[in-house]
Amino acid sequence: MATTAQHATPMTRRPSGISRRLLLTATASALFVTATACGSAVRTADGSSSDGLITLSMQNPDSKTQDPATWQLVQEFNKKHPDMKIKLEGQPVDQHEQRMTIAAQSGTLPEIFWVYDSLAKTMVKSGDLLDLSPILAENDLKSKFAPSMLAGFRSGNVQYGLPYQALVTGFYYNKAILDKNKIAVPETFDELVAAVKKLKAAGVAPIAQGANNSSFSVWAFLTMLDRFGYESKYPDILSGKASYDNADFLRLYKYVEELAKAGAFPSNMNTQTYAQAVASYTDGKAAFLDAGVWEAAKIQKSTVGKDTGFWAGPTFSDGVGDQKLVMNVPSAPFVVSAKVKQDKKKYAAVKAFIQFYYSDAGQKILVDNAQPPVTTYKPDVDTTRNSVFAAVLAEASKPGWSSPKAQPDLVVSAATASAMYDSFYGVMGGSLSPEQAVKNVQKTIKQASS
Repeated sequence: MATTAQHATPMTRRPSGISRRLLLTATASALFVTATACGSAVRTADGSSSDGLITLSMQNPDSKTQDPATWQLVQEFNKKHPDMKIKLEGQPVDQHEQRMTIAAQSGTLPEIFWVYDSLAKTMVKSGDLLDLSPILAENDLKSKFAPSMLAGFRSGNVQYGLPYQALVTGFYYNKAILDKNKIAVPETFDELVAAVKKLKAAGVAPIAQGANNSSFSVWAFLTMLDRFGYESKYPDILSGKASYDNADFLRLYKYVEELAKAGAFPSNMNTQTYAQAVASYTDGKAAFLDAGVWEAAKIQKSTVGKDTGFWAGPTFSDGVGDQKLVMNVPSAPFVVSAKVKQDKKKYAAVKAFIQFYYSDAGQKILVDNAQPPVTTYKPDVDTTRNSVFAAVLAEASKPGWSSPKAQPDLVVSAATASAMYDSFYGVMGGSLSPEQAVKNVQKTIKQASS
């Protein structure tokens, strides 16, 4: 997904930075002056844009290379609607989130923008976002979505957001490396540990991970959290009726510690970035890569593309609830400034872009850029030329498997999400015990509610 992710990560794509996102009051004024002076993601008071009827503000500073699907969608829309030009712009994730926060406070939000759902929920409470229900009702657009793709972006009767891209995450694996070491693709955690030990003994890096400036890159482990009952537990955890520091989650973190002690992670994990971890995989130096669909195209073009498969991650004999889970959820949403409704031309342009983005033609552009559709559009993927992307789609739609409604970090505050990332990397790197890890996350939840 282009965030993330990123990426993505992606994202930004999601990978480009789901990290600490709290806006500090001390920096808000300075950022406001900078943003206003540069005319970046923030509109003038009347919402005008100097070189476009409406602005789409994203979480990537260079969408053409970092998020080619969105870039191509905008180019195609502008060709079809020369009277409704969209200006596409963006900044790195943290900077983008800060600017959107400032813009909401000053009434200068861009017409359409990407934002983390936690911030979107705050904005909708303040009346900053447009209810998109009437737009979905036109041309029966709503029928193109599975209910789960819209449900997470509703507040009461208000549909404040729409899915930007689908977030499919897990482990890429190098079949050639596994075959050479006579290792079958694991299914259970015990099989994964056995594979790690065998790979380590053979001098192969088992799992490519990079924590430096990319602590968000723990997607496969967030799915494991769901295999220990996260989805059913988190409402009570956030309300104070239960705790993140519980026996089930602690058991998972002890499994992560077991992986670390078995040598699963590279010795330079804390100093290398996520991008460097990806490079180690595409260079054939690691057997597994913790990532998501946004990396499919890059991996396909690499020397390991022909040997790459995709795996949703291990099941646990003592897990909680359904173990046949694959993360296939909507990522952070597109939202629209409430002020758009005050300008008929801008509102018409926003409606036209949304209708195009979620049309079959728009979704085909996503698929052509190795992104899964977020509607019910059924893609025709060339499994020979795009074997990596096809492997991701196959794993995401495996018979008998289901997806959580949301990725665990997308339903909590920014501080808690960051603590979750750090808790996993802390245990992986040996700086935190499993007990300390769960307590650290719980501390942020308690602080948020106090």
